[in-house]
Amino acid sequence: MTASDLVLAGEFPAADHARWQGLVDRVLRRTNAVPDGHDRPVEDLLASRTYDGITVKPLYTADDQAPVVGHPGLPPFTRGARPDGNSAAGWDVRQRHADPATDARTVLADLENGVTSLWLVVGDAGIPLGRLGDVLQDVYLDLAPVTLDAGADYDAAGQELLTLFADRGILHSDVVGNLGADPLGHQARTGEPADLSALAAHVAETKHYGNLRSVMVDGLPYHQAGGSDAQELGAALAAAVAYLRAITTVNVDVDTAVAKLEFRFAATADQFLTIAKFRAARRLWSRVVEVIGAKPVGQRQHAVTSPAMLTARDPWVNMLRSTLAAFGAGVGGADAVTVLPFDSAIGLPDAFARRIARNTQSVLLEESRLAGVIDPAGGSWYVESLTDELAKAAWAWFTEIERAGGLPSALTSGLVADQLAATWAERERNLATRADAITGVSEFPNLAERAPVRTPAPPAPTGGLPVHRYAEAYEELRDRSDRTLEATGARPKVFLATLGPVAAHTARATFAANLFQAGGIETPDGGVIADAETAAARFTASGATVAVICGSEKSYAELAAPVAEALKAAGAVRVLLAGKESEEHRQSGVDGFVFTGCDALTVLRETALTLGVPA
Repeated sequence: MTASDLVLAGEFPAADHARWQGLVDRVLRRTNAVPDGHDRPVEDLLASRTYDGITVKPLYTADDQAPVVGHPGLPPFTRGARPDGNSAAGWDVRQRHADPATDARTVLADLENGVTSLWLVVGDAGIPLGRLGDVLQDVYLDLAPVTLDAGADYDAAGQELLTLFADRGILHSDVVGNLGADPLGHQARTGEPADLSALAAHVAETKHYGNLRSVMVDGLPYHQAGGSDAQELGAALAAAVAYLRAITTVNVDVDTAVAKLEFRFAATADQFLTIAKFRAARRLWSRVVEVIGAKPVGQRQHAVTSPAMLTARDPWVNMLRSTLAAFGAGVGGADAVTVLPFDSAIGLPDAFARRIARNTQSVLLEESRLAGVIDPAGGSWYVESLTDELAKAAWAWFTEIERAGGLPSALTSGLVADQLAATWAERERNLATRADAITGVSEFPNLAERAPVRTPAPPAPTGGLPVHRYAEAYEELRDRSDRTLEATGARPKVFLATLGPVAAHTARATFAANLFQAGGIETPDGGVIADAETAAARFTASGATVAVICGSEKSYAELAAPVAEALKAAGAVRVLLAGKESEEHRQSGVDGFVFTGCDALTVLRETALTLGVPA
């Protein structure tokens, strides 16, 4: 057999867009997914929208035009900041430490096992400034870069680190890392006005360290406030422009000023949006650099797995989320990646959690060879289109901030907070209806889990933008359930009145159990229930005071009304039915309905109130 004998898909008829539409339409109609009177393309039914209003289509073709993105290492740097990407040595594996008790052995364990740089939170929210020398006493600072995160105390922390370099006789040209100054990020977190003149002086004093960066433009405050990807990118871009304006007023040339900045962005479990985010960020920064007349240079990027997506419940699932996020950041071309340990939402990570965090990246780099391909997503019609639309949305938000007087003014006036709050409100609705699912929390919860216990982390600065985690509302309900269990020896419960044989009620019973357990409510079921008397007897035996009728439409027609009546006669203070509200269902006499797409949080809160669960 020769190569000419192998015809790719040669045995199949040629496919075209119209044929694909016809096949999809047929499947959707067969499953009753096409609304009556729907005459638009089937793509509309399968499309989704991001929080930036970008429509994500189910199919992309060569007709989905995106601008020419050039080559890796060349403007606009969409395909990578360097010609070889991360293929030569992989990306920088950066481990975060914020434990006040962090010592030299802890950081050495990281550096000896795959970590290539350190991110140290210094000050009241982390390692005491006076202990910085002890923590780094055995670290080769010219080989393992250190990035500081000291909030308002960035100058004192930076001087402490530079003193360590000087004491060890390290040449200025060999000093690497980032002093981590980010006064606008601190303003976003605390509401304290930023002093950009002090930042400019700080950069001017350290400009002779040629390979040392002084400023970290952090997008996490906007991400953690519930913002969208474009809002995070646009706000970070506005912060960087504000910094450049300030720095270039103190005898620092524009090329040096640009070289002193590094950007930090959140990477989420939405791998394609994460890939597009890092590609779009480089394109946006390239445009700014071009406009200000600086030498073309790629954006230095630090990716952090999203703190907002981490859960305190079923925290082991965070390992999977972080793997996807790190994958997206790596494919997107991030220069450095931090995987937050899986227990970060609970407290200070332990040695095992830090080990898993660094090994996540080792698997991606060493076993999956993820960095071996330069811009692996390049040329994908979907990724290129998504990158382009995300960049446009971020640029529009950036220009809105600039019209408002720049980021310092936009933070002070409330413009940024208001826009982020609007996005968070939309995200909250999707979380409440479980359109945005959280595995292990809002979906497939495990009431019997024994979560690890961790030392509480030092309190982070507050007073500015809010800090959210997507799971927070469900976890608050779970906490209330735990307190009830501790106080009474039992969790709140809802009885599932499962009508008919197992095959008839399993789907809706599973749905109802999943929903109520997400709020910490146990769901004993009645087994096979064939009549109202059996339902009442098993309800009484369960000790519950609320019930949900679960079955097929056929069983509802026959049994829902008498079962609802019997349950109320047996003491049920509230009877719900698993299924969408309809005239037929209303005639059964139930008090409410639970169904796919319902406001699960409202149902859970009302049920907890009915059950007397203390707040």
